[in-house]
Amino acid sequence: MINKMLFINIKQFFKKPFTNLFPLAHIPDHLLAVLKRVKSGEVELNPPVPTPEGFRGRIAYDKDKCIGCRLCVRVCPANAISYITEEKKIKVHVDRCCFCAQCTEICPVQCLSMSNEFLLASYNRKEQVVVGNN
Repeated sequence: MINKMLFINIKQFFKKPFTNLFPLAHIPDHLLAVLKRVKSGEVELNPPVPTPEGFRGRIAYDKDKCIGCRLCVRVCPANAISYITEEKKIKVHVDRCCFCAQCTEICPVQCLSMSNEFLLASYNRKEQVVVGNN
């Protein structure tokens, strides 16, 4: 019996992966020697894979557009968005965000959007807070 899952599996078999390949074709014995060869132009690194359409990366927030309606605060399942009453604006905690994009869909003025940025690791937790125009 042929079902929908079989077609999905066949389609995925021929599709390219969205992950980056290791920068070189073979794993080197000495990384320092490879870096010197890259610098001299003997070896070429694999280019990074572009992010696919509709990728949900770090949240970008345009503070000037925001009207302070708090709809994003209400809809966020991870409680990653807090309201700053003094400024009547929001603060987004990216370290709590689950990247569901519900806040971007409900925003009436489109001040929130999902960017293509995916390298979010840092040692400073304050860097993971988006307060405006990022």
